[in-house]
Order: sequence, then C-alpha cells, then structure tokens
Amino acid sequence: MALRHYTLDVSLSTPVDCTSTVHGLLSIFHEQEMTETLHDTEGHGCLATFVGKNGRVVMLRVHSQGLVTIDLQYYDDDNIVQLDNLLNALEKRLKVLLHGNITRIKRLPPLRRGAQVDRYWPTADGRLIEYDIDRVVYEEDSPYQNIKILHSQQFGNILVLNGDINLAESDLAYTQAIMGSGKENYAGKEVLILGGGDGGILAEVVKQKPKMVTMVEIDQKVIDGCKMHMRKTCGNILDNLKGDCYQILVEDCVPVLKKYVHDGKTFDYVINDLTAVPISTEPEEDSTWEFLRLILDLSIKVLRSTGKYFTQGNSVNLTEALSLYEEQLGKLSCPVGFSKEVVCVPSYLELWVFYTVWKK
Repeated sequence: MALRHYTLDVSLSTPVDCTSTVHGLLSIFHEQEMTETLHDTEGHGCLATFVGKNGRVVMLRVHSQGLVTIDLQYYDDDNIVQLDNLLNALEKRLKVLLHGNITRIKRLPPLRRGAQVDRYWPTADGRLIEYDIDRVVYEEDSPYQNIKILHSQQFGNILVLNGDINLAESDLAYTQAIMGSGKENYAGKEVLILGGGDGGILAEVVKQKPKMVTMVEIDQKVIDGCKMHMRKTCGNILDNLKGDCYQILVEDCVPVLKKYVHDGKTFDYVINDLTAVPISTEPEEDSTWEFLRLILDLSIKVLRSTGKYFTQGNSVNLTEALSLYEEQLGKLSCPVGFSKEVVCVPSYLELWVFYTVWKK
C-alpha cells in the first residue's frame, strides 16, 4: 500500500482575488462529495482543505504572490480515473476563472509515498530521481553499513550502501573508467583493489591475465549479497576468496596498507573503490576527508614508480569538493601528477569524475 501525491501548479502574471478563486472551485469539490475547511492565513492568500471518501485529501492554496497550488493525496486503491477527472476539471475551471492571467500550468507525475519499496534516490548534487525499482532482492545490516540490492527494470540489480547508489548491473562504464578506460594493460601486473565488494573490478582485471590481484573488502555481507544477486557484474569471481591469480582479503584496508608500506610491498596499479570524494568541503570537520587523505597517502607509498592509482571522484557538478580533493593531491608525501575523465554512469543519471594519479 502506498499514498500517491499529485501536484498542480498554476503560475500567474499578477496576483488574483483569493476568495473568489477558491469559491469558484467549490462546486467541483462538492461534485466529488468532498467537504471543505477554510483556514485563516492572516492575509497571506487563501488556504482550503477538502476531505472526501476513501481518505482522499486536497489542499488548495492561492498565494498572494501570484501562484495557485493544488496538492491531492490518495491511496493506491482509490479510483484513478475519477481522480484524473478531478484534476482535469480543476485545471479547466482555473483557466476560465483566471482568464489570460496564467503564465504556466504544471502537473507533475504523482509521488509514491510510504511504499514498501523506495523508488526515490538523490543524486550527489541534491536532485531527486525516481527509479523504476520494483522490489528489494537483498537487504542486510552489517557491522559497517546497511546493504540493499534493489531491482530496476532498466538498470538491473542495483547495490545501495547506506542509502547511496553504488553500482548497477548496467554500470560497466563505471568499472571501465576506474580501471583506466581501456588504456591500461594489466597482463602480468600486480594490482591492489581497495573495496570493490561488488566484484566488478576484480572480474574485469582478472580477464586480462594479471600476475596477481589482491582485493581488500571489509564487509563480507556485501560480497555475499553481490555473489548471489549481482552476477551480471561479478560473474563467478566472488564464489571463491582465492583463485589462480587473485585473492580477496576480508579485512580493513588501512592496517593492510600500513603493513605493505612497512614490508616494502608495491603494486603496478592501485584501484581505490572505497568511497567517493565527500560532498562536504569542510575537511577539518569531516572524518571522511581524513580517511580519504590517509588512504591516498598510503596508496601512493605502495605504488611503484611507474605505477598508477585510479579512483572515482564525484559528480561533475560538485566543483568545490573536486577542487578540494585536487588540493590534497599536492600535499602527499611525494609529488604526484594527475588527470581526470568525465564519464556517464547509467544508473547514476549524472556525469561522474574519475582520477588517475601517478608519481612524478
């Protein structure tokens, strides 16, 4: 069961008489057997609420600034045709009442509120996206995070960690970008993957016959969920923690990296798939920035002189956060150069920035 919320907005070139506008619409609501309550707005336009059968509710607001808004709420089992007729009748009557004063009428598709399956997820830059998600195929709480895998008709299964979309089965573009967009030859190389519990990067690198790939993923439950429900991404690579040319360490990557630094262990490629660049631009107050700088510094220390470090950035619209990340690259224990690439990741519905870093 879910509630649907329709909105109808009518923008006006000049303010209108609030009382006459509301009264001009009353007969339409009465035909729908809805009763009204008029509210005192202390001179700030008019507000009326209407309640009908089946829990149907309408809020009509005539704003003194020159805007009329109508919000209609009803449950999924209500008569949709009747509700469409109500909105059509209101729109038609407003055109008559307001004559040539209307500059725009906008009716949005309904928001589904309170449904068991959440279809709404924000982009990194704060826009609300409605996905065609129809079911939850996996959900677990680990000691580290909430893990969901949701099914989308368009994008396939989608891994969502703590409310953030991480990767969909359609997102090979993400995996290719964080591996260097097909410009690198991993054959015979030693590779370190940080995170990557969905198995996508590991599966693609192994195809190129590397010498050895070590993947360090802290959350076994991410691996468990993805090997069952993200097989279009990972294939069978997560079925075993060790293979001919790879090993998966289910550990915190920080002590692993520190041990590699201590032992002098180095890699041809380090691929950081742990977290995006933080949206917050307050590095002294945000522990995520501290974590990011630590991982970055340790990763560069285990990178061979000819090696490359790959990572995601964030949405191309988050220019402040990306600039701050690039500043951090100038504060490492050794000088580095970097380049960046903008890639369209299908399920993100926004352009995403990826970085390549190397020692100078």
